Amino acid sequence: MSETTKEFTVQLNNLDATEALGTALGTQLQAGDLVILTGALGAGKTTLTQSLGVGLKVREGIISPTFVLARRHPSLVEGPGLIHVDAYRLKDQNDVDTLDLESTLPESVTVVEWGLGKVEHLTDSRLELQLDRETLAATEEQTVNPWEEEADLDEPRLFTLKAIGPRWGEPAFEHLKSTLLNAVHTGELHA
Repeated sequence: MSETTKEFTVQLNNLDATEALGTALGTQLQAGDLVILTGALGAGKTTLTQSLGVGLKVREGIISPTFVLARRHPSLVEGPGLIHVDAYRLKDQNDVDTLDLESTLPESVTVVEWGLGKVEHLTDSRLELQLDRETLAATEEQTVNPWEEEADLDEPRLFTLKAIGPRWGEPAFEHLKSTLLNAVHTGELHA
C-alpha cells in the first residue's frame, strides 16, 4: 500500500515567523498526531517545538530532551499533552520501541526530533517537518557548536512540511497549509 504525501515549503524570514508557524501548528494538532522534525543543529527544531507547545497549551519549560530522550509536557487545558522525543542517539525502530511511545501516542501529540527512519511504524499518519538554515544549506561544511543549537535564530530558514496518511486527507491538509501560511504572513507583519 503506497502512502499519499502532500507537501509545501515556505521561507521563515525570522524568529517571529518561526514562532508564529509553530504556534499555529500546535492549534491544529490533536491527540494521536505524530510529528517528525528534522534539520541540522541550529536549525530551530527546539524553538519550533516550544512554539508548538504554546499552540497546544501545554506546560511551559520545553527544552531539548537530548539527555533524557523523552519529556512529557501535560496540557494546561482539556487538550492533548506533548511528548517531546530526541531520537538522535537511537539507532533504529527497536531502540524507539524501548521508549514505549505506543502507550502515550493515543492521548498525546508526539514530536520526535531526528526521528526520520525510526518512528514511522508508530502510526499510519504523520507530519514530517524539515527546517534548514539558509546559510548552512549553502555550504557543504557545517560547523555549528552543538551547545549553541539555537544560535542565530533570527536568520532565515526553509520550512518543508510533508503530510502523510489518511489523517491528512485533502481537506485537512489544505486547512493546515492555509493556517500555517497565514500565520507566517501575520507573524512577519508584526516583526
